[in-house]
Amino acid sequence: MKILLIHQAFASLDEPGGTRHHELSNYLAQSGNEVIIICSPISYMTGKDQANLGIEIVKVGLGSITIQRVRTYRAIHRSFVHRTISFITFMLTSFWAALFVADVDVVWGTSPPIFQVITTWLVARLKRAPLLFEVRDLWPAFAIQVGVLKNSTLIWLSEWLERFLLKQADCVVVNSPGFVEHVKERGAKWVECIPNGADPALFDGKVKGDRLRSHYGLEGKYVVLYAGAHGISNDLGTVLLAADQLKKYSDIQIVFVGDGKEKPALIEMSARLGLSNVTFLDAVKKNEMPEMLAMADACLAILKPIPLYGTVYPNKVFDYMAAGKPIILAMEGVIRKLVEQAQAGLIVSPGDAQGIAQAILTLKNQPDLAKKMGGNGRRLIEDEFNRQKLAQQFLLVFTKVKS
Repeated sequence: MKILLIHQAFASLDEPGGTRHHELSNYLAQSGNEVIIICSPISYMTGKDQANLGIEIVKVGLGSITIQRVRTYRAIHRSFVHRTISFITFMLTSFWAALFVADVDVVWGTSPPIFQVITTWLVARLKRAPLLFEVRDLWPAFAIQVGVLKNSTLIWLSEWLERFLLKQADCVVVNSPGFVEHVKERGAKWVECIPNGADPALFDGKVKGDRLRSHYGLEGKYVVLYAGAHGISNDLGTVLLAADQLKKYSDIQIVFVGDGKEKPALIEMSARLGLSNVTFLDAVKKNEMPEMLAMADACLAILKPIPLYGTVYPNKVFDYMAAGKPIILAMEGVIRKLVEQAQAGLIVSPGDAQGIAQAILTLKNQPDLAKKMGGNGRRLIEDEFNRQKLAQQFLLVFTKVKS
């Protein structure tokens, strides 16, 4: 089977960012399929060049992966307008590149950004191939609730486009059970839920964090780590307010790993509050994340207190669990239910800085509880959210869509 994936934010294991599609593509290729990926050379996480333009072909098992990076407007983190320009330029350049891919069996579109799904729809129709539309975030609903998208005309056009693409797709795959009703209500005919997960082999416990603790001057510290995007949705200002409440505990250090549009403002806020107990680190490649998580005592996941965010299954939570780390979760909804049922962490109300500070102290003062929670999360990944098992589900869906 020949599968064409168009994905602006695609990241390999040796690049920062989410690697769900790299891991899935590896499995598909190992099973004898040919995966062609058209993507951007600009990192969606950092906004910087992460690879050269051109084509790279890699043999994997019985199949192969071809990665083609096409020209894209660079200033993705400057403003909403610049982000939109970046999305549109990729939509056009990826369409041109896709025209030269022959004998495609399935076209794979993924959102966000939703603009690239316009390309996949056009390509699928021109090549008379089925379209699999993967929904990883509820756009534009998230953008509307967080206040990024305010213009009534743009909102109407965005919602119309979402409904149109969902109706046009031969199959819609969502990565959270919280998304199922949303896409069905907007016209999706065939919906499959293949959730986010993690590769337990990547976080096998063999890698230790002592080297990084020494490198960053964190010896003897209780390290609480946040890894991921520093954007408007991530509510990291609330974490800084929690750090402000923990100033008197000189052995607690909160470490932010990642990048994003809000990072400069967060660094400025930390300096203004005089937070010597906060460390900001650059985004790291996915294959460096096991060592980064290994140096943590606990890990933090947080989103703004917006009702619709209760539908998400954040990637970082699954990585935290795969690494065997107890979670401080400041989210509601389906991910809260999952973490609570697994007893893999402590739950805090979104936006509650005091609650985050108290949860950090609880895990610090109860190491046996923290260890138990970390072990519970690891077992959940091994049993139910193993990325390889989820890739098998994906392959089955592709096979059904093609037939």
